[in-house]
Amino acid sequence: MKLIVGLGNPTETYANTKHNIGFMTLDYFASLNNLDFKEEKRFKGQVAIKNFNSEKVIFLKPSTYMNLSGDSLILLKNYFKVDIKDILVIVDDLDSNLGRVRLREKGASGGHNGLKSIINVLHTDTFNRIKIGIGRNPNMTPAEYVLSKFSSEELVLINEAIKEASLAIKDFIDNIPFMKISSKYSKK
Repeated sequence: MKLIVGLGNPTETYANTKHNIGFMTLDYFASLNNLDFKEEKRFKGQVAIKNFNSEKVIFLKPSTYMNLSGDSLILLKNYFKVDIKDILVIVDDLDSNLGRVRLREKGASGGHNGLKSIINVLHTDTFNRIKIGIGRNPNMTPAEYVLSKFSSEELVLINEAIKEASLAIKDFIDNIPFMKISSKYSKK
């Protein structure tokens, strides 16, 4: 069983903002794989479940807002007894160039509050993640920037990154070793 979590903020206010790249990636993956997300109050998020290769895969978009993403993740992890090695988190990355895809098996939060929350509830920083670069804007605070919407020019690069991340998600579901997936999709 696998748990794939896209980080973001709920409500239309935050749709297509840089911080919602995790939601955007899961929405794209869902469109390719006939996934139907439903709000599940007991799990504090939107959940879709589908079998791939006879294995149950749970997809989660937390409704807790970014800073409490771990609260939703841990409810699903514990309920379904998902092993940490079978969790994959998709998240935005301020410290990478726009559209850069990086896969990591462990690491600090890098100041990302969603990752901080997950590290706190899992009691470890060792879990699989896909980080999609959103770059920085020196004229905006990080908080303002991550909550800003993508320009049409930025969306060209982001849509390519989302496609790459979706291929990496499929490989993860297909039980390809994470290091092999990382070397295939992580971009310089």
